[in-house]
Amino acid sequence: MIDLDRRSVVLAGGSAVAAAALGVPVRAQTPVRKVGYAIVGLGGYGLGVIIPQFKNCQHSRLVALVSGDAAKARRVAAEYGVPDRSLYNYQNYDSIRDNPDIDVVYVCLPVAMHAEYTIRAAKAGKHVLCEKPMAVSAAECESMIAACKQAGKKLMIGYRCHFEENNLEAIRCARAGDIGKLRYFRSEHGFVAGNPNSWRLKKAMSGGGSLMDIGIYALQAARYMTGEEPISVYATERTDRNDPRFREVEDMIEFELEFPSGVLASCMSMYSANQNHILLMGEKGRIELEPGTSYAGNRLWVGKGRENEVRPPPGPGATQWAGQLDHMAQCVLTGREPIVPGEEGLRDLRIIEAIYQSARERRRVVLRT
Repeated sequence: MIDLDRRSVVLAGGSAVAAAALGVPVRAQTPVRKVGYAIVGLGGYGLGVIIPQFKNCQHSRLVALVSGDAAKARRVAAEYGVPDRSLYNYQNYDSIRDNPDIDVVYVCLPVAMHAEYTIRAAKAGKHVLCEKPMAVSAAECESMIAACKQAGKKLMIGYRCHFEENNLEAIRCARAGDIGKLRYFRSEHGFVAGNPNSWRLKKAMSGGGSLMDIGIYALQAARYMTGEEPISVYATERTDRNDPRFREVEDMIEFELEFPSGVLASCMSMYSANQNHILLMGEKGRIELEPGTSYAGNRLWVGKGRENEVRPPPGPGATQWAGQLDHMAQCVLTGREPIVPGEEGLRDLRIIEAIYQSARERRRVVLRT
């Protein structure tokens, strides 16, 4: 869950920045080294989104690549200044233990590969930032957490929205009581899935369909916007199994979450329509984000409707990804724990498993506390 007080401390740029902000003279200090990242997986996200973000980071740098495509890895390395000695494949991956430049491994692979490459990284003595969903099952999440703890290494999950300014401002407004007591939450997340041969549509690789891939944003938002953990779920699935895209995974799944305070969350994920929406309804008004969790263009309104658009202050990084990368880097440098540790990913997977169970058995499922 997002802890705004803790976040302000964890993500502070250091004592020198704080002192300068207060007008206090600052003595010259030795620059803090940048934490080295190895990116595992040069697919659309690792290569297309994460790697270009290092130019926006203050505390993080790209030092190594792991890919099954040697020619592609060499091209990317040449573009981003990664030395040939820091290129790895999936067979010699464990030899990253011998590279002192690598502090953190960022796992950007299909979900079914997260557990293996997280555990191998921990055994190689490296900290891990792993994309979400954390794994294909809660049991795998538990094994990942155990491996990192045994190795004395940090494990963080790539929940980038915890570093996105509109989400942070929406949380602040909700906590401050700007819309009164929260009564209802709603979120719909979806996009139109295309290629039936995509790994996302193969259950063995993805662990599930739209719920695992995009519905997890709605689930996460329900948890961090309310600041509570749900006590029960009720879900319904709607999937056309004659559609070649959905022979193995679900298309549309609707789920309700009941929270201890009485707040009801109504969420939807889908692979057959485009939607990205978060709504909080309180006794005095509403907080709305649309889009709420996109890569760019997120918007926020607070009030009775959409009359009052809020322009939030900048987030903790130049971008949500830079904030995420630098947060992990600062945790490595300072010894603090990430605000989205492995336990956060485990909580989501336990709830997701309960949602699938509810949809399958067509009944309300009480969640473990």
